[in-house]
Amino acid sequence: MKTIAATNDFVIKFANVNGSGSASANELFAKAILRMGVPVSPRNIFPSNIQGLPTWYEVRVNENGWLGRRGGVDLMVAMNPQTWDADLKEIEPGGYLFYDSTRPLPKSKFRDDVQVIGVPLTEICNHTWSDPRQRQLFKNIMYVGALSLLLDIDIAVIEQLIGEQYKGKEKLLDANKQALHLGRDYVQSRLAHPLGLRVRRADAVGDRIFVDGNSAAALGCVYGGATVCAWYPITPSSSLAEAFQKYCMKYRVEPGTGPNEHAANKFAVVQAEDEIASIGMVVGAGWNGARAFTTTAGPGISLMTEFIGLAYFAEIPATIINVQRGGPSTGMPTRTQQSDLIACAYASHGDTKHVLLFPEDPHECFEFAAQALDLADRLQTPIFVMSDLDIGMNQRLCAPFTWDDTRQYDRGKVMSAIELEAGKDFGRYKDVDGDGIPYRTYPGAHPSRGAYFTRGTSRDPYARYSERGSDYVYNMQRLLTKFDSAKAMVPQPLLREAKHKTRYGAIHFGSTGPAMDEAITVLEASGMHLDTLRIRAFPFADSVAGFVAAHERVFVVEQNRDSQLRSMLVNEFGIDPARLVPILHYDGTPITARFIAGAIGAHMRAPHVESIQPGKVAHA
Repeated sequence: MKTIAATNDFVIKFANVNGSGSASANELFAKAILRMGVPVSPRNIFPSNIQGLPTWYEVRVNENGWLGRRGGVDLMVAMNPQTWDADLKEIEPGGYLFYDSTRPLPKSKFRDDVQVIGVPLTEICNHTWSDPRQRQLFKNIMYVGALSLLLDIDIAVIEQLIGEQYKGKEKLLDANKQALHLGRDYVQSRLAHPLGLRVRRADAVGDRIFVDGNSAAALGCVYGGATVCAWYPITPSSSLAEAFQKYCMKYRVEPGTGPNEHAANKFAVVQAEDEIASIGMVVGAGWNGARAFTTTAGPGISLMTEFIGLAYFAEIPATIINVQRGGPSTGMPTRTQQSDLIACAYASHGDTKHVLLFPEDPHECFEFAAQALDLADRLQTPIFVMSDLDIGMNQRLCAPFTWDDTRQYDRGKVMSAIELEAGKDFGRYKDVDGDGIPYRTYPGAHPSRGAYFTRGTSRDPYARYSERGSDYVYNMQRLLTKFDSAKAMVPQPLLREAKHKTRYGAIHFGSTGPAMDEAITVLEASGMHLDTLRIRAFPFADSVAGFVAAHERVFVVEQNRDSQLRSMLVNEFGIDPARLVPILHYDGTPITARFIAGAIGAHMRAPHVESIQPGKVAHA
């Protein structure tokens, strides 16, 4: 049997049971390869329960730096009998199956085109430890030890990581090292090693950092000047609020100056009773002049919609970070999608349009979170940062965060007490500069001037209640002008031109980016070329319409069922829908380079195909 042979370029997947303690062992494995200078891209696929259901941890190892999911598995670590058959099917022909061989399995449970590696993990653990929980936990470390020899991973690196994790906890440190070497010793004495898959030291990581998008966005909020976070726990966004509190405890605490004075927190983090209350607090804080945000997911957006409409119409700054997951309703709480675009872009009843930012990775989560706070103040409106579970909850290699210490927060058009005292005309909802953005005042700015009634009802430019049609139309058109002005303020789309002139283009956004970049190289290797445009914000730049006009067909790649980005492009630009070909992936797993290349390649070879969806093209 011919087996896969590759160095620093393979996919390994761990199939475990939730609550078994496997997560830390699997992360240890990924970080060890990273410490050897080889880029990794791990993804945790977990159920929405505490324990007992299947969970998977997929690690892509790729020295060339591809960070999107490739598709397919070269080595499966099958530790869950419940998912054995499905896990076995995922292995590429010539791939490898690692399993706990304590209990013999019939030949029918294996594949002839897969190399089987059995290690009696349970038997060894039962012989070594008596405590049931220790047996389970150390079994995970044992398979990391076994894999270290099978894949030629430097054991000293793993030992160093264990030492860092259990520093000061000598008993745990020694026990974990013992388990590590038990697995390694079994392979050393009983099995052929290394495999065809190998890890070799490299220098391909550079200065990049390894961080998840939720932590990055939380830090971006701190640097961006947020002092208020109101939130309600919901997967997959909860860790963002928790990270914000952690960073605030480090960076937003003013120490006491005297022996009897306590440190003063310069921030407020409130876990509200529900999402409705949390967005209400954010709107209240924004009205009062604070920089405030909430973090949530799709179901939370549904509940927040009325307050979002109030903030839009009353023109109050608010930042909303939506870590998208599968929907509708409860949907798939622990799976990823890009399915909240329309819900957020037009949130609330009546005519509304909201600014959306689409980060690609943790680096942009940091940048866009900080920028969203500026935009919320500048535009006096809700700003959405549209992350998702794939970015938010998975650690990813990305460029280091940078910050200019001379950067000033953009508070937008705020009329000062001095200007009010000088008699400057103040109309809270009056467009004086032609950009649709009025001036506001902070509460208490002046004892007699600058006050206004914050209305969720129609009004005239001076905030006086009015149901005159002309006043309503003036206000609604001004809001549209403001939205148009936002085009120049939001992150602009990024164009990648093909090596050869082409009549095809592709549009994508957010977490699709890494897989999309790799898919383009795969297509080019097959002689198929297309230009790509990564959209980073809504409202769309005019160049997006120009990109579509310049190509005969444009593929719109997104992770939802209803082609939401495509619908928005048609709606905003009046584009002929026939020019936009949907490439849709929405099974809850991150999109793969194989799926994108297969779907676009199929259409380029047979242009009559109207759309590609999961099931139409084989993918993993």
